Amino acid sequence: MTKDEIPNPNSLRIGTRVNNKTRQSSNTSDMIFDVPTLVEFLSGSTTLYPGTLILTGTPEGVGMAMDPPRYLGPGDFVEIEIEKIGVLSNSVVSEQ
Repeated sequence: MTKDEIPNPNSLRIGTRVNNKTRQSSNTSDMIFDVPTLVEFLSGSTTLYPGTLILTGTPEGVGMAMDPPRYLGPGDFVEIEIEKIGVLSNSVVSEQ
């Protein structure tokens, strides 16, 4: 995405769905460090190329913190969505 497409990356809805059920719902405004700070810090020690992904952690709602804990298993379908950017979808398969 380019800066003109997302003028404020610090105010985007983010969420995770497992088998079409919402597990996480948050906003980039809840991040400890804002997007420009992350980019500045990381670019000080590595080259960031177009398409580089910056992994920042996860909002509340992780399965191991649920009571009882819920973990992903073979056949689960996971969707991660960031407003204005899109959806990343993956199926969980058994480790071979």
